[in-house]
Amino acid sequence: MFLQRFFKRKQPGEQRPPESIKEGLKRHELQSNDFKKQPVYTSSGFISLYYFETLTAEEKIQNNIILPLKEKNWSTYEDISNIVSVEETSINVKFTDIEKALLEGSVFIHKEENDAIGLLAGVPNIQERDVGPPEVEFSVAGPQEAFVETLDTNIHLIRKRLPVSTLYIKKMEIGSLTKTSVAVLYIKDVADEDNVNTVIQRISELETDQVLDSNSLAQMIQDHTYSIFPQFINTERPDRVAAALTEGKVVFMANGSPEGITTPATLIEFFSSLEDYYLPWQIASFVRLLRFAAVSFSVLATPVYVAVLTFHYELIPKELLTTLVLSRSNIPFPPIIEAIFLELTIELLREAGARLPTKVGQTIGIVGGIVIGQASVEAGLTSNILLIVVALAALASFTTPVYQMGNTIRVIRFPFLLGAVLMGGIGIVVCLMFTIAHLIKLNSLGRPYLAPLYPLRLNDWKDAFLRLPFNKLTTRPQQSRTKERQRIPFQKAMQKKDIDE
Repeated sequence: MFLQRFFKRKQPGEQRPPESIKEGLKRHELQSNDFKKQPVYTSSGFISLYYFETLTAEEKIQNNIILPLKEKNWSTYEDISNIVSVEETSINVKFTDIEKALLEGSVFIHKEENDAIGLLAGVPNIQERDVGPPEVEFSVAGPQEAFVETLDTNIHLIRKRLPVSTLYIKKMEIGSLTKTSVAVLYIKDVADEDNVNTVIQRISELETDQVLDSNSLAQMIQDHTYSIFPQFINTERPDRVAAALTEGKVVFMANGSPEGITTPATLIEFFSSLEDYYLPWQIASFVRLLRFAAVSFSVLATPVYVAVLTFHYELIPKELLTTLVLSRSNIPFPPIIEAIFLELTIELLREAGARLPTKVGQTIGIVGGIVIGQASVEAGLTSNILLIVVALAALASFTTPVYQMGNTIRVIRFPFLLGAVLMGGIGIVVCLMFTIAHLIKLNSLGRPYLAPLYPLRLNDWKDAFLRLPFNKLTTRPQQSRTKERQRIPFQKAMQKKDIDE
């Protein structure tokens, strides 16, 4: 025990011994070059203003604090509070509270150095970008608004769509160094209390020094840390968050992040877009089925090609056999080598296009793909047919509306390729069984990840693979365990009144 105390080191963000206001202000003056002490001479006496000039609005300090104090008489801190044109003021004694307010953009007004109290006036310099259209989840139909990096603005965008008093918001500060503001949102009359309490408990009990954004926070509290499948849905669209809240889900957001995280989530929800509800249900159902088919093709197309050419020649139709022979007649490598070469080339082009500036990234994605693909075929490194298969598989992986799931699909193709080259079709089936078993085992906030397939919930199928008409969607998903499952009475949903009735 003695050695533990002897070798114990002070951790980042650990509490310092209590210090007086004078000591604390002096420490900041010596340590921080952007901490400013400004003396102000007025007709009623001399005062000092302390603030971080990088966090406060200089113009507001001059117009709302200094000028009113020079024009009017004052004697106490209460008088100063009534004179300054600032919305939020408070008289504080503890320097820990004063220091926190200073780091949030407040000005500390001090009459005398030995005073044990002082007045805080909030004049933060708020820099935020304007609300613009979504870039990751772009849709042709529907609202064209996306979250920004300011938490209060994001909450405003949600409350604008849900003007109900039962929309509860609980804020917390997470991170011993970053002090990141995190908000948990839910509708009291709809959301399950167990889900709400679980999210709040997991976030509030986190012991970390920093929270970068909402996605990193989601990774810290998810059920299965080592799974490659995303267990929460991240979105930059306020309308999708509002729709999730009405379904009884819980949403959490972090200041500095332009995304909201909805939970609990199921695998099916990662393939549904909010645009599905802005289109006629027949078209939305077709597009949703197309996404599932595209994802299956993206994962299995290249492994099936390798398995057939390596082990199962008899599966190739006679009409296609001649084309395959001519295509591979000059290829010196086995199918697995050329498949991995093309897959890695596609991934390199995709990563380079994402990291480069927008205009350059588009050019390298299109021109680079055409040039490298054509050159590799003419050089005899790959076949024409495999080039087409890999290109279509890469194109199909872009159909997933949620970016995290698209990344998962990119990665899981390689274990399937390994299984195909080792055991052929049996290897693909073994990888598929392992994937299904893993998905069955997964949970999202303690709820089954593969619902409504497992456990089987037929009532939720009406908005799973297909999107039925709105008059059929009269209940909320069973996965969310909502307090009130009924959206609208079924009889009223089916009624249609004419104008003369």
